Amino acid sequence: MSSRYSAPSFTQAATSSGGGCLSGYLLPPLAVVCVGAVLIFFALGSTNPPVPVEIQSRGTPLTLSPVFTPEVQYWAGRIQVWAAAVGLDPNLVATVMQIESCGDPRARSRAGAMGLFQVMPYHFAAGDDPYAPDTNALRGLDYLKRSLEAALGDPRLALAGYNGGIGVVSQSEIAWAAETQRYAYWGSGIYAEASSAASESLRLQEWLAASGVSLCRQAHDRLGINP
Repeated sequence: MSSRYSAPSFTQAATSSGGGCLSGYLLPPLAVVCVGAVLIFFALGSTNPPVPVEIQSRGTPLTLSPVFTPEVQYWAGRIQVWAAAVGLDPNLVATVMQIESCGDPRARSRAGAMGLFQVMPYHFAAGDDPYAPDTNALRGLDYLKRSLEAALGDPRLALAGYNGGIGVVSQSEIAWAAETQRYAYWGSGIYAEASSAASESLRLQEWLAASGVSLCRQAHDRLGINP
């Protein structure tokens, strides 16, 4: 993400009703189930923020294309969950991860962008761990979704907006920064080939040769992927 982005707002809706687990009028068997669920939740806790329940229940995710590098394929299952959570094509999500970090969860840019989706610090809420994959993904993909909406569904423009700020979506491409033009070129080509049932992406190979090899090598070592 670019430092020119405007910080998105993140809101969490909470609803309650008389039939929840904390209701004082539940029958004893249901109360036992609720207490048991709470105990299981804490027993299975992890260092990363849990994936919200609503993310886990939104249908069957689309299959991730095989064109992406092994470092991105490492995250295939999580990519599908994250994509389903925000209503994005997992191949578009994987394209952004490919270019931003090549799957390195500890990646950091000179501008201060962090993690898998290279999210700038001001996109995080107080108490967030910017490098936690679930948190980084939900913050970054919120912005990607808003960029896609501003681009009226055009993935090339959405990718440009992710890199250069949503404001570039309405600008002439001549006015885009050179970095944003390159980002749109790489990303749109990779995504088009990933979406076409291709077994490999020539644009991805071109990106690797131009600038991506060292990034992917770093991710490869970080993830401990066997050669």
